[in-house]
Amino acid sequence: MGDLFRRRSEKDHWDRFWSEADSVEEVYSNDGRVVEHLSRVCDVSGKRILEVGAGTGRDSIVLSRMGATVVSLDYSIESLNLVKKGSGEADEVLLCCGNAFSLPFADETFDVVFHQGLLEHFTNPDDLLAENVRVLKPGGLLLVDVPQRFHYYTLMKHMMIFFNKWFAGWETEFSVGELEKILRRHSLDIVLSYGEWFNPPIWYRMLRRGLIRAGIKLPMYPGIFDILGKMMGTLRNWALRRRFFLYTTVIVGTIAKKREEI
Repeated sequence: MGDLFRRRSEKDHWDRFWSEADSVEEVYSNDGRVVEHLSRVCDVSGKRILEVGAGTGRDSIVLSRMGATVVSLDYSIESLNLVKKGSGEADEVLLCCGNAFSLPFADETFDVVFHQGLLEHFTNPDDLLAENVRVLKPGGLLLVDVPQRFHYYTLMKHMMIFFNKWFAGWETEFSVGELEKILRRHSLDIVLSYGEWFNPPIWYRMLRRGLIRAGIKLPMYPGIFDILGKMMGTLRNWALRRRFFLYTTVIVGTIAKKREEI
């Protein structure tokens, strides 16, 4: 039982995860939600943007093509190699191998800082957020995108963590209220919060990943889920505009603004 409480998400977990992905296409995208919601509150053209925890770099590449100067940071070389493959010969994104808890940038460098699927992997989120805020200009925006607490994904994930089968080693989750509260502790004002359900759903994605290790490869996007998604599209859009449903989504995100004077 003691080992359970000592589990952490370590660099080795991520080197292994990203090295197993032959290409960006082998990793599920976030369906553009980060860029979509950031674009609701900010014209990114001409902005200096930092992505902390590069992953595949999809969002960074899109933001660069929208006219931003983007730096994508990760401590895994395997992740940065994927970003480089995705951006091609154009080198659209500036790559940086570094530590999210000690960012190699001066104070007030960036107009926007964002991360998706990062904060939940650390037991000391305030330390990470403090670094985000340090490199953010006054009036700049921080976008944080994490797993949402009240979802069956939480139960499935913690069962796998208990049996030491979780790909990332360890992970937590947040409700929209918890996420907003944490961000306010860092002299940030909430601009908006959003949520999203996955299509295909999370249970299918986890099943697919497990079967790959057994030598069975299911399609990433079965046609049935595309049909169901189109059928439920109007209801989904209606629900996601109401705060109550942000407590039912698989992920939740918040965009917050750094105060002009701290």
